[in-house]
Amino acid sequence: MDYRKRPGSLLKRYPKNPILTAADWPHTVNAVFNPGAVRLPDGTTLLLCRVEDQRGISSLWVARSENGIDAWVIDPEPILPGKLCPTEEIWGAEDPRIVWLEELGKYAITYTAYSPAGPAVSLALTKDFKKLERLGVVVPPEDKDAALLPRRIHGRWNVFHRPITALGADIWLSESPDLHYWGKHQMVLEAKRGPWWDANKIGLAPPLIETEQGWLMIYHGVRWTAAGCIYRLGLALFDLEQPSRCLLRGTEWIFGPRESYERIGDVSDVVFSCGYTIGDNGDTLNLYYGGADSYIALATGRISEMLDWLGKHRFSPA
Repeated sequence: MDYRKRPGSLLKRYPKNPILTAADWPHTVNAVFNPGAVRLPDGTTLLLCRVEDQRGISSLWVARSENGIDAWVIDPEPILPGKLCPTEEIWGAEDPRIVWLEELGKYAITYTAYSPAGPAVSLALTKDFKKLERLGVVVPPEDKDAALLPRRIHGRWNVFHRPITALGADIWLSESPDLHYWGKHQMVLEAKRGPWWDANKIGLAPPLIETEQGWLMIYHGVRWTAAGCIYRLGLALFDLEQPSRCLLRGTEWIFGPRESYERIGDVSDVVFSCGYTIGDNGDTLNLYYGGADSYIALATGRISEMLDWLGKHRFSPA
């Protein structure tokens, strides 16, 4: 495919971005963005899209494509509607991440449940993206940007998430024996201070990618400027068997708003990813992301190149 690429860029934008917009929906909506993503066993790409209506309430909709690029088929109804019940979702459901749990034979969907109490992390399970088994709130407000690791480690499930605490907006890790009761909360990646691209506020982007070198994390950082905030993406690497231990963290951002669909929208200057798929070669990454909180776009890269880059553009997280 004819991707545009700047020298040194790890992610190449699909030239016909955005791939999904509000105009593609079967009824009038305000914006479509921040999808979770998964490649189904038959090769179909499934996006779980955040769709904001003209009230401002978000719901989650399924869209499918044979090639993961175009000819999207959208379900006639949301799989997780923004409605008055349950109480923690009274203001909608947002920003899903999807992980396949081989042990359970189910997909785990972590998403932001929004209510007057604030954003909280909720968890649901599904086998077919037709029916959901809600497990409810995993961690209470104020918390978001969460994803599970796909397998137990030392008998425990792990979830990365981003609470707002007295210390700031940093990435934390929590453990559970059963997906219901969560504890051993610990900060694992701290937002920097000062002029850095990831100063003041960071959060997990899509679910972590398991590699031989460790769990590869793509995360977003928010830089506050005189003109407003800029959301960009960067990389970190965590130990496979001790996922609370950060091995490497990139010094620079790898992907930021540049095109009009990333710079102009309901929230300008934002690239925000919640999902990816991996190609048959185990290396090609299709990264699906929201542009300016208004559109869904696609960028591609290679996991091996990201790991190589991280080894050369790193500093000690300690």
